[in-house]
Amino acid sequence: MSIDVVSREELHAAVAERLGAADQRYTRGRRELVELLAETPRPATIPELLHGRPTLAQSSMYRNLVVLEELGIAHRVVTSDERSRFELAEDLMGHHHHLICTTCGRVDDFTVSTQMERSLRNALSRAIRGTGFKATAHRLDLVGTCSSCD
Repeated sequence: MSIDVVSREELHAAVAERLGAADQRYTRGRRELVELLAETPRPATIPELLHGRPTLAQSSMYRNLVVLEELGIAHRVVTSDERSRFELAEDLMGHHHHLICTTCGRVDDFTVSTQMERSLRNALSRAIRGTGFKATAHRLDLVGTCSSCD
C-alpha cells in the first residue's frame, strides 16, 4: 500500500530496529526491498517486485522476504493462485483489507471508514463471544472477480 502512514525515515528506522533486535543487519538490498514494497500500490508477487527493481537478485529477494516476513516487517497475502504476494506489515503502512480475484489472482487494497471499521470490530467481537478466542487484530479479504476478469 503506497500511502504515507509514516514517513520514509520512520519506516526505515522501525525496520532497522526490528532487524537489529533479531541480530539482523539492514543491508542495502533489504532497504531497497522495503522501499520497493512501500512504493508498490498493492501486494505484489516476486516477479512483479523484480520487474520493479531489476537490479535486485532473485535469490536475495527470496531470502530477504523470508527474513522480513519472519520478523513481521512484510506480510504474505494468500490468494487463489499459486503465487504469494507480499506487502509491508499493517503496523508499518496502515490498516487495510484486500480484494482478491479468483480468476487472475490480483490483490487490491481497500480501506473503510472509521465508523465501518468500528462496526466490523463490534460484529467480529459478537461472533467470537463465548468461544474463548481473544482476537488481537482482523483481516478482511473479499474474494471474487476483478473488473479485468469480469
